[in-house]
Amino acid sequence: MASIWVGKRGTIRDYPGFNPSVDAEAIRKAIRGIGTDEKTLISILTERTNAQRQLIAKEYQAICGKELKDDLKGDLSGHFKGLMVALVTPPAVFDAKQLKKSMKGTGTNEDALIEILTTRTSKQMQEIGHAYYTVYKKSLGDEISSETSGDFRKALLILANGRRDESLKVDEQLARKDAQILYNAGEKRWGTDEDAFTDILCLRSFPQLKLTFDEYRNISQKDIEDSIKGELSGHFEDLLLAIVRCARNMPAFLAERLYQALKGAGTDEFTVNRIMVSRSEIDLLDIRAEFKKLSGYSLYSAIKSDTSGDYESTLLKICGGDD
Repeated sequence: MASIWVGKRGTIRDYPGFNPSVDAEAIRKAIRGIGTDEKTLISILTERTNAQRQLIAKEYQAICGKELKDDLKGDLSGHFKGLMVALVTPPAVFDAKQLKKSMKGTGTNEDALIEILTTRTSKQMQEIGHAYYTVYKKSLGDEISSETSGDFRKALLILANGRRDESLKVDEQLARKDAQILYNAGEKRWGTDEDAFTDILCLRSFPQLKLTFDEYRNISQKDIEDSIKGELSGHFEDLLLAIVRCARNMPAFLAERLYQALKGAGTDEFTVNRIMVSRSEIDLLDIRAEFKKLSGYSLYSAIKSDTSGDYESTLLKICGGDD
């Protein structure tokens, strides 16, 4: 059965001639020896898919009696450790943990919340919800509710519940109707009907939204993004703009996030690790192409100039090549 976590445009593919017990033994030696053999760890874990890594982790546990992720945590350090642990974490659990980190402590990382909730499919969100409850014994919806408020909260909860239509069929009549509702809810009236924006942008499929935005331009002579910027504000505005961008071109949206995370002084590793790991089997090739279009240089070269050591080597292997 095809995994909901695997697409056609990833950089990491199933390793041919895969043998989990051979890999587990090689990893055991790499960790157990005097000093860690990082090269072996990197080459095995970046050249296997997540599904294959789960089988390696199972074998590792059988041989060593310990969890691979715990041994990696004990043996590695810094951003390299975080990245390697991410690679051996099942995708739904990884996203659940990223969401938890986005809401932990003082202040919420709204950009990370928005990024995860707008780029995951409904089926993925449902699995993430289950994983969240399994790991934290709390519902994702309850946690979002306690960390956010207002229209922003309402929209996030619809997305977190995985309620977006996933069908690829588009309905032109519905697109015209929705475009008119959006126009009436914003540009045409005094004040804005936020619920109309939330319902349409959070429930319609991405192909349907693309058509709706074309119709919207016909009716209003304005781009939907400009209307959202003029009518709404704060995190709610950020969320709806993210949805529009994802509907139009998700790899470009994620490339822009990576560009912001890598540019200037300092690197936002939280974002870099999440996008590189979570998209490595889905659409990282397309994200690379969009990154080059946006910045004029390759993602590979951006990683090279911005990171170092084993962390850099691992990211470059996940990136999979220079453009």
